[in-house]
Amino acid sequence: MAKITLVDDDENIVTSVSLALESHGHAVKAYYDGASGLAALENDPPDVAILDVKMPRMDGMEVLRRLRRTQDTPVIILTSKDEEIDEILGFNLGADDYIHKPFSQRLLIERVKAVLRRSGRGEAEVAARALKRGKLTLDPARHESLWDGKPVKLTVTEFLLLQSLAQRPGFVKSRDNLMDAAYDDQVYVDDRTIDSHIKRMRKKFREVDPEFDAIETLYGVGYRYRES
Repeated sequence: MAKITLVDDDENIVTSVSLALESHGHAVKAYYDGASGLAALENDPPDVAILDVKMPRMDGMEVLRRLRRTQDTPVIILTSKDEEIDEILGFNLGADDYIHKPFSQRLLIERVKAVLRRSGRGEAEVAARALKRGKLTLDPARHESLWDGKPVKLTVTEFLLLQSLAQRPGFVKSRDNLMDAAYDDQVYVDDRTIDSHIKRMRKKFREVDPEFDAIETLYGVGYRYRES
């Protein structure tokens, strides 16, 4: 059973989504505005947060932006089909996935399962050795990322992308390779999504080391990890 926090001002969506998730054994807490949802997320972090974009008091993007200051809780964004900018902004802010409205309950359940599986929060975690590459240390069991001993807070998706790159320094990973490493087979994302995650990840590392250049872009090909 996973703990899920749902934040949406549409009562019909809250009711239907809560019933669907609870029928699969999850515990759901629902909030109807962004400010209340953020307070709940900060006080009692769930296994997954589901955020609508357009809400009173504080929109979903602002909730996500503030949440990412302190937490790596997996976040699924609910967005209208014609609002592509929401998807781009959501990934830039650290969202792990998005779902277009209207959506089926079956799709929602599968997306939640995929995020839980990727984060290791839905199943018993398997102990794994920490990966060390130069100044980088990645500990999957603790979801911990260090650069030169300093913590760098990564989302689940960012962690999986970096882990895939760092496992084979010097080898080029195409965007398709990285999609396979970080996303479930049933989830489609385009090239811009991977690029947005890489851009945000670089920014986080440069906040602790302005000279960070370990993730190299090969234009038209992909990315590779350069061990210093």
